[in-house]
Amino acid sequence: MIGRFFLTPVLDLAAGLDRQLVGNDRRGRAAVVILLSAVVTWFVYVPIHELLHAWGCMATGGTVTELRIDGKYGGAFLAEVFPYVRSGSEYAGRLTGWDTGGSDFVYLATDFAPFVLSVLIGVPLLKLAGRRRGAVVFGVGLVVGLAPLTNLPGDFYEMGSVVVTRVGMLSGGLDEPTAVAMRSDDVFRLLGELAEGEGALGGVGVVTVGTVMVLSAVLAVVFAWGTYWLGAGVSRILSGKVRTVA
Repeated sequence: MIGRFFLTPVLDLAAGLDRQLVGNDRRGRAAVVILLSAVVTWFVYVPIHELLHAWGCMATGGTVTELRIDGKYGGAFLAEVFPYVRSGSEYAGRLTGWDTGGSDFVYLATDFAPFVLSVLIGVPLLKLAGRRRGAVVFGVGLVVGLAPLTNLPGDFYEMGSVVVTRVGMLSGGLDEPTAVAMRSDDVFRLLGELAEGEGALGGVGVVTVGTVMVLSAVLAVVFAWGTYWLGAGVSRILSGKVRTVA
């Protein structure tokens, strides 16, 4: 059961590649279409992903003052549409000005909101591409369906760290400044800060930091794969409805 839990995305990816390319006399054309579809989807998905972070925050009671989106993903245009969007970012996009009002529910909703697309659209499309030929569908599914896994060291690590640090604060093992400093949507950046002894983490014990990071990473994996499995469940429901109608 555990093996199936972790292997399902890999098997779905393999099934999609097999259906789209193996035995296809026009596999070269299909490969190009898959690549182009994935690239176009990526550039469309990135700003939507970032906007959903903002909307998830606001929908659950938080406030957003600044969302930075890189210019090549439409940051300048979106800045004209949404008052909180700013063009330019060291990342593709990042929510840089937001307030949860101290609510971890709002925090988690903010992190998770973009992955509703993976559950409702991305994973079902990726699974569909394993059953029927459709290079465009497969390209979209690659980007949106696998987003929980590609965001493992980012949004999902942050979700794990929110849960772990909250438990740490409730148990008295962490003070609030340390807990806040241990929450990050970029685990590699956090590791860099730790290596340089920056900010509130400078005086925190190695064992404490290591324990929080390991537990956060474990939860990140569970949350990311769990999200994929939610999408797989939606796919089963949708495919069942299609068979019923047929």
